[in-house]
Amino acid sequence: MNETHIDLVVTGLVQDGQDWVRKDVHVLDGRIAAVTAPAGESTPARRRIDTKDAYLLPGMVDAHVHSLSHPGEGIAASTRSAAAGGVTTIVEMPFDLTGPINSTDRLAAKRELAEKEAFVDVALLGTLAPDGGWRSAEALAQAGAVGFKVSLFDTDANRFPRITDAELRNVMAATAGAGRTVAVHAENNEIVQAMLAAEREQNPFDPKAHVRSRPPVSETMGVLTALEIAFEQKARLHLCHLSLPRSVDLVQWYKSQGLDATLETCPHYLTFTEDDHDAQKGRLKINPPLRKSADREGMWERIGSGAIDIVSSDHAPWPTEYKDHEGIFANHSGAPGVQTSMAITLSAALDRGRDEFTAAVRSLTEAPAERFGLAGTKGRIAVGYDADFAVFDPASGWDIDESDMYSNAGWTPYQGMATSGRVTMTISRGTVVWDGSELLGELGRGVVVGASS
Repeated sequence: MNETHIDLVVTGLVQDGQDWVRKDVHVLDGRIAAVTAPAGESTPARRRIDTKDAYLLPGMVDAHVHSLSHPGEGIAASTRSAAAGGVTTIVEMPFDLTGPINSTDRLAAKRELAEKEAFVDVALLGTLAPDGGWRSAEALAQAGAVGFKVSLFDTDANRFPRITDAELRNVMAATAGAGRTVAVHAENNEIVQAMLAAEREQNPFDPKAHVRSRPPVSETMGVLTALEIAFEQKARLHLCHLSLPRSVDLVQWYKSQGLDATLETCPHYLTFTEDDHDAQKGRLKINPPLRKSADREGMWERIGSGAIDIVSSDHAPWPTEYKDHEGIFANHSGAPGVQTSMAITLSAALDRGRDEFTAAVRSLTEAPAERFGLAGTKGRIAVGYDADFAVFDPASGWDIDESDMYSNAGWTPYQGMATSGRVTMTISRGTVVWDGSELLGELGRGVVVGASS
């Protein structure tokens, strides 16, 4: 390596085993060229950044982002919001308002859109239509889909349809054959539909009716269905946005049986409980719903033990007119979160202890990169990886305000919350795209990344 040609040296607290040690990270042509002990000005570089006592982390790989569920958002807004939150790669969900990404033509059109709009990097998921869509898995994988997502719950017959248990066997076999992970929204359709009908009739204006309409067993039954069929078909399974410690424990049991399975939870399950519906009402309507405080604490325990693989935002950028109806079931499910996920999760984890912090860092960065085929380029500070960094300052508090959000949703469920730390800089492939106060760069600078295997 010719040090006279180093573009950038970033100095900060870098993870070294279980310790955090000040190191220099050398960047050349957008990739990490070396990681060394601090050498000060003796290392020639075109630019130097010293983060002082802040943590220098890999950029977050947000494994669950819905940029195109609402026409007012788009990849431009979601990736700008991502950059301001330390996210350098989003894994984009396939259930777009214009139609699910279940064909190579639709995948190609979305890739073209992302290449024009993305501010940071994007990985694209595909989906497989009911009634034989599993036959498209190989073609979609070859066209660039890093994985697939399907739902066991019938959210929308066209945009977000249910895959039956019988069809799921074919889906699992096809995705395994294509060498891709299948992500599953795991809620039992029959239980939820029956409970929804009852709550709509009896308690349509009670925000907690949404919680009751999706009891814990509706999640655990969905999780078990996905796990058992994946086990039969030897599939790579990823379970999305789990809210219950029992769900995590079920996944761990199947892992002990040899299943290639991972799971994610989200900052809202680590922050809020069902009682927060009293104040925020429909703004906290999320699927699966918020749970009890004991469940929240149980999820944190499993973060610390390493049982939870991934923390993702499940960014759903509905504007307030979709969330503020008096009748709880008239509101859309989901909330914006790509900009706040890293600060919310890492601040809370660090407050709980070093083990929780270290595990949370992995769940936000390396683990999602590995799961969706981006290992070797994303998620680690190591030679040869993309120079994607998030500087997290544990002493720089953040009073979260919706006026700071770059998502076009225009609000945040974390409004008024104070974090003990925040992301003060984001670097994407060696370029500073967020300096702690403003975004730098242009739309279209992000690239669409593909799976390595």
